[in-house]
Amino acid sequence: MSKVGLQLYSIRELAQKDFFGTLEQVGKIGYDGVEFAGFYNANAKELKKVLDKSGLEACGSHTDIKLLTEQLEDVIKYNIEINNSYIICPGVPENMRNSADAWKKTAELFNKIGLKCKENGIQFGYHNHWIEFQKFDGEYGYDILAQHTQPDLVCLEIDTYWVEYAGLKAVNFINKYSNRIPLLHIKDMLSVDDKKCTEIGKGIIDFKEIIGLGKKYGTKWYIVEQENFDIPYMQSIEESLKYLKSII
Repeated sequence: MSKVGLQLYSIRELAQKDFFGTLEQVGKIGYDGVEFAGFYNANAKELKKVLDKSGLEACGSHTDIKLLTEQLEDVIKYNIEINNSYIICPGVPENMRNSADAWKKTAELFNKIGLKCKENGIQFGYHNHWIEFQKFDGEYGYDILAQHTQPDLVCLEIDTYWVEYAGLKAVNFINKYSNRIPLLHIKDMLSVDDKKCTEIGKGIIDFKEIIGLGKKYGTKWYIVEQENFDIPYMQSIEESLKYLKSII
C-alpha cells in the first residue's frame, strides 16, 4: 500500500531550530515518512532512533550534485544507516542542463551514480522543477535525460506542481514514465493566474487522477511539499495530509 511522506524542505525553518523535535511533531500529525533536504549535522544513528520513536520511515533524501560527485560513498553510508532507500538529486546547475549535449552528459553521470547506489541497495533518482521543460532540438530537457538514463539506475521523482507550472500536464509524464515513478511529489497550485503553491486539495491540480495513476503504476510514496504558507506550518501540512489520505 502507498504511503504519505513529507519533504522536510517544507518546514525547514522549524527543522533548523529543532530537527529532532520537528520530526516528532511530523510523526504525531500522522505522516508515514519524511524525505530529507539536509540532515543538520545529525548523527545517523541518533537520527534513526528519532525516526523509529516518531513512527517515521525515511522515504528519500534530496542530495546536492556536489555531494553526489565528491562524497558519494559517505552519502550512501549515511543513508544506509537511516534505512533510506532513495537518494534523489533535486536539480543541477545551468552548465549541466543548458543544451541537449549537456543533458546527455548529465545522464551519463547519473547512470554512474545510479549504479553505485544500486550496488549498495539504494535507488537513485532525479526530481524536476520547471526548468527541465525547456526544449533543445525539439525535445524537452527532461525527456533527453530520461531517454539517456537507465530506468533501473535512475528513477524519476515527478514533481506534479512544477510540471503544471511549466504549462504542461503532470499526468502525461506520469503515464509516459510509468515504470520509473516510485515517488511522486504532491504539491498543489492555487490558480492558473496565481501559481502560488497551496495546501493539497485547495488548488487546481487534479490529484484524484494523479493518485489513481500512482496506484495503477505502483507508486510507493506520495510526498507532500509546501512552499507558501498563509496558515501555520504544522496546520498546513496536516491539512494536506488529511486531504491526501482521503483520496488514496
